Amino acid sequence: MAFFIKTAGQAFRIEPNHDNIRRYCEGYICEPCDDFCDVSVTPEEIEAERQGAIDAAVAEHRSTEFSKGQLEILTVHRKIAEFMPGVGVFLFHGSAVAVDGEAYIFTAKSGTGKSTHSALWRRKFGGRAVMVNDDKPFIMIKDGKAYACGSPWNGKHRSGSNVILPIKSVCLLCRGDTNEIYKINSRDALPTLFEQTYRPSSPDKLARTLGLLHGLTDSVGLYRLFCNMSPEAADVSYEAMKEGL
Repeated sequence: MAFFIKTAGQAFRIEPNHDNIRRYCEGYICEPCDDFCDVSVTPEEIEAERQGAIDAAVAEHRSTEFSKGQLEILTVHRKIAEFMPGVGVFLFHGSAVAVDGEAYIFTAKSGTGKSTHSALWRRKFGGRAVMVNDDKPFIMIKDGKAYACGSPWNGKHRSGSNVILPIKSVCLLCRGDTNEIYKINSRDALPTLFEQTYRPSSPDKLARTLGLLHGLTDSVGLYRLFCNMSPEAADVSYEAMKEGL
């Protein structure tokens, strides 16, 4: 039976083939509404997702066994990501944590330590910190401001919240022997940010995504952090990034 979810301010009507996706989207299920995007996938599309899922799992040293229900979850996510640029939203690979109502996003290649660093922030700030999305937040650009948005697709630890919060800063994370952070400009940040951005198959949507990415870099603080994952790393990064622009 079809159900509705709402993420990044957009409602979607999902027509499932398997039960897994309804359970996966708990916390984002909403009442039926008139303004929504229909998302349905065929068994053939679900099977076509398998090879991409295997490639990603191999790169991240995870199991390469996927049920059809798991593949449907991935396929629906891809369809939503393809739709989003048309409404001013794009999918980004990073760990987004908020402190005092403002979001900070850490991005890097898988395995660098994004989730570990976000966990340091949560331990440091306790109840002041909210995990927005630990893996693939949606980023909304609206009225010249950037917002981090929770979604059901929030990483292997299923860590996130159904919130939309303004982004203060974005940080490119690197491993280092010591904890050091530097402010960078959009020219330095864009190659990495583009690499971590979902790129739609449609040329028009891709162009729109590039424009939204520039909207992000124009409206937030940009940083590069070298860190050793000690508790001090959270102190160093927060004290610099809270200044934003």
